[in-house]
Amino acid sequence: VRWNTDGQLEYLGRADDQVKIRGFRIEPGEVQAVLEAEPDVSQALVIARRHQDDTRLVAYIVPEGSLGRSPGALREAVSRHLPRYMVPSAIVTLDEFPLSVSGKVDRHALPEPEYGGGAGPFRAPRTQTEEVMCELFADVLGVPVVGVDDDFFDLGGHSLLATRLVGRVRRVLGVELPLRALFDAPTVAGVAGRLSVGGSRPVLEPRVRPGLLPLSFAQRRLWFLYKFEGASATYNMPLVLRLTGKLDVGALEAAINDVVARHEPLRTVFSDIDGQPHQQVLDAADARVGLPVQHIPESALDARVEESVRHRFELDREIPVRPTLLSTGTDHHVLVLTIHHIAGDGWSLGPLADDLKDAYAARRAGEPPTWPALPVQYADYSLWQHELLGEDTDPDSLLRRQAAYWTDHLNGLPDIVSIPTDRVHFFALEAASMAPEPARPAAE
Repeated sequence: VRWNTDGQLEYLGRADDQVKIRGFRIEPGEVQAVLEAEPDVSQALVIARRHQDDTRLVAYIVPEGSLGRSPGALREAVSRHLPRYMVPSAIVTLDEFPLSVSGKVDRHALPEPEYGGGAGPFRAPRTQTEEVMCELFADVLGVPVVGVDDDFFDLGGHSLLATRLVGRVRRVLGVELPLRALFDAPTVAGVAGRLSVGGSRPVLEPRVRPGLLPLSFAQRRLWFLYKFEGASATYNMPLVLRLTGKLDVGALEAAINDVVARHEPLRTVFSDIDGQPHQQVLDAADARVGLPVQHIPESALDARVEESVRHRFELDREIPVRPTLLSTGTDHHVLVLTIHHIAGDGWSLGPLADDLKDAYAARRAGEPPTWPALPVQYADYSLWQHELLGEDTDPDSLLRRQAAYWTDHLNGLPDIVSIPTDRVHFFALEAASMAPEPARPAAE
C-alpha cells in the first residue's frame, strides 16, 4: 500500500505470489515445495497462466538428471499430497530456467504449456460415441487430444467447464449427461455408458419471439428490487480501462456502439404492463450511446470514476450501459463502462472487453468489425428457461417440483439465521478482498 496526499492508504497489490483461481487462494510456493520433494526434480516454478477463458496453474521444472516419468505421472504423484485445485494443469520440463540480466527467472520467456496427456498410456476411442465424447472433452478443455481414460479434472476441468460440457453433449448428441456422472466417473470411458437417451431438456437455440418477451428468473429478481427500491447503483458492474497513447475518440465511440448493437441485453429496457415485466429489445439505431469526454486533473480521477460507476439506471427508460471517458492528458485516458447487473455478470466483462478491443481496432482502420453471428441471444435463453421450467401454476412443471423439493428439505429451519458479529471486521476484509478482478471469463 501507499499513502496518498489525503493521508489515506491506497491498495497497490500483493507483496507475495498468492493467486486466486476459481475462489481458491493458492500459494504457488507450496506447490513448488511438493514438486521439489520428488526425487527426480531439481527445481520447480509454479505460476498462474491464462488459457482461453480460464486461469490455470502451470509448473515448470528442471529435472535432476533425466526425468524418468511423464508429466502426467508426475502430476499424479503430487496429487497424493495436494488437493485437486492445487495440482498444476500442466508440467513443462526445461533444461534450465531462462534468466533476466539481473539473474532472476524471466517469467515472460517461459514457453507456453501444452495441456493434455494423462498419467497412463493413451487409449483411443473404440466407438463412435466415445470418439465424439473425446472431441467434446478436448474442445471444452482446450487441449489438442483426449484419450478415453484421461481424467476431465486432471486436464484442467472444473465445475464451470463441467456444466459447459453437459450442454455440449446435450446439443451434439441429443442425450443427457448427468453432472453427477461426470464427477463420479470423469473420463470418456466412464461417462459414455451413463448417457441418458431421450433427455427432457429442450435445446438452447434461437426461438420465435412472442409479442411480450419475458424476463429470465435472474432478471425478474433484479427488476423486482428496482421496483421495490427505485433506481440504485447497488447492482452496477464497472469496467474501468486505463488507455495510454494516442486515442481516436470517434473510433472508440463507434466501437462501443458496435458492441451494444451486437449484444441485445445492452440495448434492452424493462417495461411492465399491469405489473408484469417484459424485455423490450431496441433496434441498434435507437440504442446508440454517446461518449462524453471529461478533461480532469489526475488528482480528480478517483472521484470521477466513483461518480461515474454510481450512475442510477432507470431500467424501464434507459438501456443498462453507460460509457464515460475521463481524460487526464493528451495521451492518458480512462474509459469507464458501467453496466447494470440485469444485462450481464462478472463473466460477461471478459467477452465485452475483447469485443470492444476488436471493434476499436476495426474502426481505427476505417472498417466495421467483422464478427461471426452469435448463435443465440439472451432473449433466446429467457424463452428456453421458461420452456424448461414451466409455470408455477402447473403442478407437474419442473419449477413446481424443484420448489417442492427445497420446501421439504428446508422445512423446520428458523425464520432468521443469526450471523456471529464478533468477526465483523474479518467479514469486511474478506468482502473487500473479493472485489472483481480483471479477468477473461467464458463467453457462454
